Amino acid sequence: MTVRIAPSVLSTNLATLRPQVEAAVAGGADWMHVDVMDGRFVPNLTFGAPVIRALREVTDRPLDVHLMVEAPERFIAEYAALGARVFTIHPEATVHLQRQLAAIRDAGMLAGVALNPSTPVQWLEEVVADVDLVLVMSVNPGFGGQGYVPASTDKIRRVRALLDRLGSSAVLEVDGGITPATIRAAWQAGADTFVAGTAVFGTPDPAAAVRALKAACTTEV
Repeated sequence: MTVRIAPSVLSTNLATLRPQVEAAVAGGADWMHVDVMDGRFVPNLTFGAPVIRALREVTDRPLDVHLMVEAPERFIAEYAALGARVFTIHPEATVHLQRQLAAIRDAGMLAGVALNPSTPVQWLEEVVADVDLVLVMSVNPGFGGQGYVPASTDKIRRVRALLDRLGSSAVLEVDGGITPATIRAAWQAGADTFVAGTAVFGTPDPAAAVRALKAACTTEV
């Protein structure tokens, strides 16, 4: 099964963004993950268009943009124009979820839905035909460096079962506390794409960190 690593630039030092991203890519990073926070939907304020633009100049890897903001539909056209490949939103952050997912696809991006630890898996059933990616948050969103919530593994398993039952080929991504010690359980539960911030950019060798994450899934133990 696929093991796709999407290092999160939330954990980079923006002063040295290019060499850090290039190192991660050299180690096999598949996507680059961008956390956009507004200080309202989550208690933190982070990146927006300038960082997405800078990343597009630094790497040709797909940009995986996760919006933890109120009314994320405000940014669909702008981020598509900047070169975002994936645009993920939270169902609690918008009024008409299906409409926004359709708009994301119409803008040429993959449409993602993020499930917080307390968001029911069943919400997906109503929009699964409109979803290209499901992001299971294995921490409460807002800050990097948090520990993996153990109950997330069972939630990943339930999301995988739902997607399979409904015939969906959506990517199943996990974000939060992903390290070489936690990634294998999430992968075995059915996830194929993993966001890792501190575990990649909090190390002296991002390339080796990416390789270690992939090896933790695929190496026999």
